[in-house]
Amino acid sequence: MLKHTIAAALALGLSAAPALAADPGPTVQKIMDRGTLLCPGHNGSYLGFAEVDDKGAWSGFDIEFCKALATAILGSPDAVQIIPVSFAQRFPAVQSGDIDVIIKVTGWTMSRDTELGLQFSRPYFIGPTNVLVRSDIGATSTADLEGGVFCINAGTSIERIVADYMGARGISYESLTFEKPEELRAALYNGRCDALAGFGPFLAATRFNAPDPDAFEIMDETLALEPESLAARQGDDNFIDVLNWLTNSLLFAEENGITQANVDEVRANPPSASVERFLGVSPGYGERLGLSDDWAYNVIKAVGNYAEIYDGTVGEGSVYKLPRGKNKLWSDGGLLYTLVLD
Repeated sequence: MLKHTIAAALALGLSAAPALAADPGPTVQKIMDRGTLLCPGHNGSYLGFAEVDDKGAWSGFDIEFCKALATAILGSPDAVQIIPVSFAQRFPAVQSGDIDVIIKVTGWTMSRDTELGLQFSRPYFIGPTNVLVRSDIGATSTADLEGGVFCINAGTSIERIVADYMGARGISYESLTFEKPEELRAALYNGRCDALAGFGPFLAATRFNAPDPDAFEIMDETLALEPESLAARQGDDNFIDVLNWLTNSLLFAEENGITQANVDEVRANPPSASVERFLGVSPGYGERLGLSDDWAYNVIKAVGNYAEIYDGTVGEGSVYKLPRGKNKLWSDGGLLYTLVLD
């Protein structure tokens, strides 16, 4: 009888054994021992993603993910220390242990994956590369920028994307590179370049903050789509599991209508066994990651679901009012989807 029961369970893809509590792994254990997550900010502000005000308070899409990760591991969104680093500094910073994780609109590329000793999570943001141009030059496509000057953020994948795109079309151009976004924007505003190539949300923020926003426009041409992922030092598989299931939890909550406002109500009356396990009412969602079983509940309670984070930092609830675009759930026409919670 027992043999038949086990065989039936295996045939259904179910495990006959109870889940075992996982070793949290060296990175999570180090964060737990320290009591603080070390997360990257920016050397200045990266509008919409990592902004710092005159009192030193950080906000933005990536900062909310840092708070979500701190809540998942330590139970509090306040258990995070934001470390200002440039784009060029982010990789040595995580390798040296100055930060625990890279949450900094970082494209998952082959060279970074294979040559830098890093591991990447599933994409948490689908980043388009667009071109912001001065309206007075009358350019409607990159073909109109022949011989023009591009401003580009140094140390990012944008340099390669522009070179590949323009080279493939035989369009010559000059480039000016800058370490800080503030310098990059000032160069565009002051007319040192004709166009600014970059991450779509960054371009929208740049236009929004221009002295005369109507003097600039984003061309209706996408140079590339780039998966932006969380990244960590290679060799700690459990930490990558935590990063993957953190992103998945934010999407799962959105897909199931679980918000910061109603999470307690849903937890009191979970509509399915999956939601029951997800919110820690029944065991299993945390023990396999070395976390508490209610870690996802704590995250949603602290920062909301994916849509709430997006809308509040770069979307309709923010000053930037960026459409979700490809960052919608697949069921709404986007590219994001939840992993299977079994």
